[in-house]
Amino acid sequence: QVQPVESGGDSVQAGGSLRLSCALSGRPRNVGCMGWFRQVPGRGRIGVALIYDDYGPRYADSVKGRFTISQDTAKKSLDLYMINLKPEDTAMYYCAAEPRACTPDHFGPGDFRAWGQGTQVTVSS
Repeated sequence: QVQPVESGGDSVQAGGSLRLSCALSGRPRNVGCMGWFRQVPGRGRIGVALIYDDYGPRYADSVKGRFTISQDTAKKSLDLYMINLKPEDTAMYYCAAEPRACTPDHFGPGDFRAWGQGTQVTVSS
């Protein structure tokens, strides 16, 4: 069992930056991929930045060049560095982990079984 716990959400002005952190407890060595999803009220969760063993990071087109995902080698933490934030980045951000080998074909919320409680990011114009 692995359990992600997020932190770092805040309210910022457009153009600002934030770092979200995710601490992973349990047996992270079994984790094959991790990532950050976001969700706004009334919509489904969408992957914004995912990282895979042997394949590296993948980003949603909407955040490419602005968000950077970083994982420590022990897989105990996962950070999301966000710059040039836009009001449309406002959402609840969730850290997710999948405790098995996975490939970039695993990119939907249904492909990840361990989830944190979320951390709110609000970007005002």
